[in-house]
Formats: sequence, C-alpha cells, structure tokens
Amino acid sequence: MVEHVSSDVFARSFGQRTHRLAWLLGAGASASAGVPTAKDMIADFRARLFCARTKIRRSEVDVSDPIWEERITAFFDDAHGFPPAGDPGEYSAYFEAAFPLAPDRHSYIESAAKKGSPSFGHRVLASFISEGLIHCLFTTNFDPLIERTTGVTDDLLPPDRQAHLAVSALDAVERGEQCFRDAAWPLLVKLHGDYRSERLKNTAQELQTQDERLRRVLVNAMARFGLVVVGYSGRDESIMCTLDEAADCPGAFPSGLWWVARPGSSLLPRVASLLDRAAASGIEAHVVYSENFDELAGDLEREVELSDSLSQHIRAVRPQPIVEPVALPERRAAPFPAVRCSALELLSLPHEAREVTVDKPLTTIEARQLIKDAEVWATAASYGRRLAAFGPDDAIRRAFAPVGGQLTGTMHLDPAGSPTDLGLVYDALVKAIARYRPLRPILSRGGHAVVVRLPDENLRRDIAQEHHKLLSELKKAYGASLTGSVPRIGCFFAEAVRVRIEVWDDRWWLVYEPYTWVDLPREDDREPQPDEARRRVRSMADESDPRFIAADWRRERWAQRYNKTWHNVIAAWAKLIVPREETDLSAHYFEGSGINAEFDCPGRQHGAAPSQSRR
Repeated sequence: MVEHVSSDVFARSFGQRTHRLAWLLGAGASASAGVPTAKDMIADFRARLFCARTKIRRSEVDVSDPIWEERITAFFDDAHGFPPAGDPGEYSAYFEAAFPLAPDRHSYIESAAKKGSPSFGHRVLASFISEGLIHCLFTTNFDPLIERTTGVTDDLLPPDRQAHLAVSALDAVERGEQCFRDAAWPLLVKLHGDYRSERLKNTAQELQTQDERLRRVLVNAMARFGLVVVGYSGRDESIMCTLDEAADCPGAFPSGLWWVARPGSSLLPRVASLLDRAAASGIEAHVVYSENFDELAGDLEREVELSDSLSQHIRAVRPQPIVEPVALPERRAAPFPAVRCSALELLSLPHEAREVTVDKPLTTIEARQLIKDAEVWATAASYGRRLAAFGPDDAIRRAFAPVGGQLTGTMHLDPAGSPTDLGLVYDALVKAIARYRPLRPILSRGGHAVVVRLPDENLRRDIAQEHHKLLSELKKAYGASLTGSVPRIGCFFAEAVRVRIEVWDDRWWLVYEPYTWVDLPREDDREPQPDEARRRVRSMADESDPRFIAADWRRERWAQRYNKTWHNVIAAWAKLIVPREETDLSAHYFEGSGINAEFDCPGRQHGAAPSQSRR
C-alpha cells in the first residue's frame, strides 16, 4: 500500500537513512532558483507560436496576464494538432514546434540554464553532499546549480573532508559507471545531459529512449539505494520505464521510494502506477507532501547534524516564513463590510467511500467517462487499479463492469492528507450543491463550478415555482439577466460560481467565486498524424475568434460591478447554496446499498474565511 506522509514525517526518516537514499531531481527543484520550469517554457513556446501566426510582437504578450493566457490556451488546448493542457507530451510537442532545429533548442536550454542562482534548497542539498550524507543523485535538469553549490560547500571544509562531486552525463557515461564500480561517491548523473553538452534530450523522440548505459547506472543505483524524487512530474517515459524495471528487481529500493508532491496536486497515472507496482513488490512506497524544494530542505536540515561552517552557510540564507499565524479580529463589523467573504464553513466531510477494484489502471477522467457512458449518478476517483466511489452499489457495478469492476469493501478517506481523496470529496460537493437546486455541476481539470440552470417545461410546476423563487434574489443582486446569449457570437452564457474546498484556521470551508460561464464551441481538428501536426499551427487566430470575443465581453460585463454589487451577489449565492440556516448537503439519492457523500453546512450565520478584496 502506498503511504501518504507529510514532509516532517519524511524528514525524521531521512535523518535515520541519509546516505542510504539516492535523489532524483526534476525542474521543480530549480524553480525557486530562477530557472524556468517546464510550465514556464510551455507558456513561452505557446506564446511564440501564437505571435508568429497573429503577427503580434512577442514583447507585447504577457503570458502572466490572465486575458492573454486565456486567449492562447483557448487557441491551442487540444486543438490544431497539439495535446490538451496537462498532457504528458505537451512540453516536447510545443518545444519542437517552436524550435524545429536541434541547435536552436540547445541554445534555448543553455540560455535558460544560465538564468538561475542557487536557492536555499540547493545550499542544504550541497551541504548534505559535502558532509557525506548523500552519495548519489540523478537529475533531468540541464542547469549546473548542484555542481556550483557543492563546490562552494566543499570550500568551507578542510581539504581532506571535501566531497569533490563527480558528474556523469550523456557524453561522460564512463564516469558514472566507474564511480559505481569503485563506490567512489558522491556522484551526480545528468540523465538528459548538461547544458554545455552537445547531446541533450528534449523532444518526444529524444525522450522515448534513454542512453542504455545510463539506464544501467540508474537501475544499479536502485539496487543499492532508496530513492527520493523531488520536483519531477514523471513525464519522461524512458526514465519511468527504467524505474519500473528497477522496481521489478528483487531487493530494489532497499530504503524505500519517496515521491514528493505539492499538497492538493494530483500524480500522473504513470507515477501512481509505479508507486502501486513498487508497493506490490514489497517496497516501501510513499507520497511525501511538501510545498516546494526549499520547504522540504528546511525540514530535512533540522533533522541532521552538520559542521558549524555548513550550518552557518545555510543559516545565512534561511528564508523568513512567508505566512505567519495572526489572531482574527473578534470585534463586530460595521453593517456593510468593505470586503465580503465568499466562504461557508463545512462542519463535516465524508470519510468513507466504496472500494472498487478494476482489471487495469484508470485515470479519474477515465472513471468519470465510464460513469457517464453507463448513465448512472455516481462519483469516483482513481488510485490506479483501485477506485473510491460514492453512489448506489448497483450503479457502480454497472459503470465499471466493462473493466472488470468488483466491489471489495470500503475505503477510509483522508481529505486533509491525500489530494486524491480531497479531489473525490470536491467532486461530490459540487454535485451536492447542484442537487435539488436550479444549478448544473461542471467538473473540469481547470476547476469545478455550478452554473445557473433556468427551470424548463419538464419540471413539475411546484418545483419550477420553487426554482424561480430561489433564483429571484440572485437576479435582483446581479441587476441583469442570469442567462442569455453573448453578442456577436450567439453562445449561451449563464451566471455561475467556481467552487473549491480550503482549510482556514483548522476548519474546512466551501469557497465560491462568482463569474460568468460561456458555452464556447470546442474545436477538435486533430490530424491523423499528430507528430507532424504539432510542428505547425495551421490556422490564424484573430479578434473574430469566439473565445476572444467572449473574454472581452466577460471583462466588460464585470467591470462596473463594484463593492455593493459584489456584496449582494455573494450574499445571494450563499442563500442559494444554503437556503436555510443549517443544511445537510448530499451528492446522491438512492434506496438500497451504497455509500453517499454527505456534508454538514451550518449556513450563513456562522462566519466565513478570508477572501480576496474586490473593487
């Protein structure tokens, strides 16, 4: 079974295992050092391609501006031969499209690698290397931050105690092989090459195969060490296959496999499959939750003894806490708040779901599609070959029968400790809000929402009257129609709220953010040969694109909604979501066996969590 632990729990284990753990560092480990991450590069690649087709200067496009981001994303997302946002092949597809020639890609990477300067996490890691606490490291990064920082920490020690880190890359494989033969540590292996190397790996074709001799070094390392994976998404099939191979070897990962992820994030199915595979082989498999590399390094540094010179070196740049606890004001506020809080407290969340086992690993999106295809009302999240589900048992059996679904008992849910558990609860909460209300749930990778749905002729008259009554205060708050058509493009729109679950002051909150939803047409013009299509953008984006028109229309629609309107809108949504002083929200209704997702919301009179201020 894969265990989910906090970074401080892992830190205590690290303090007992130190040199028995190898490290694999991805781009996320260099993000705080100023080196562009894969996400940053994808945004830049897309902006370059977008500008090339629209004849806009690259300097005029700010990819951090939500308006530009929305325009560019709408143009490329799963269209024009490119993969959808978040797809594992996104980076290589856009990189090769933006820079078809290998020398240009090499130059781009060299420039990006030179931008960084060592972070707090790099200082801590380098101190561990110089102190002899870490023997072996692997990285997919091209930057020289680990080598540079270890050179500095070496100079703080007497000559006879200096580590002298050896570096092996695609053009220096022999060095890594020799270090393993002679147990000459410490060793850093750069799996995709060094930015100064002629051999770099970036495109899909280049990443499909890893240098066979470097694969042997990695597999051999996993027979000797456990592995800590930090800042790495698991998108490189070659590396993941190598880790799979290592997991199948008897005695592999003798000090465990520890995969570090951000709280609230979801592991790629490929990573979840590896962890399940390792756990099934008797390997200690863990998901470690930590905000970033620097936070993790801070937790680890507190658990080990370092030389005074190295401790002082780390303390000199120890970051100050970004967030500090403050006492919430308890005085009664004025009748009209300057900032209205769009959050409702959740007194209880579901902590048990039905366990379902299937014949092959599924993603949560695939599980949702099976439910949709079976036309049943259920909610599910995937853990590989295990699923957690809410709803009637007979409906769940019918939905997952095509993949050999078997109900095998119940699963305990830990929304505070497991992002997948929290995601399942999150899905169910959105459905619970929409149930019995004039609302429609929308579940998407970009965030969930509930959208106003006007009563139709299929509803019973008494229910339709109740729905009109519930929407009347919402319409009054907006001072405008809740639904309609966007001018010029005729796309349907409806007022809506984005919904999420957050923890504030050790309590759970239902946080909602009003916005206007537009039902834009979805392009699907993939070519039969996507590898070729990704090398070009086939059509021109211009100001007549419905996505651009909708974005500009939404911005204008909300521009004149100042504090008073926001106050009324937020209050009206609260009354619609929780129409009584106290409400039990449930995602499903059924008779017979099954497990429902039920929430206890005390209503609008019980306070709220902080939210962002508006105009």
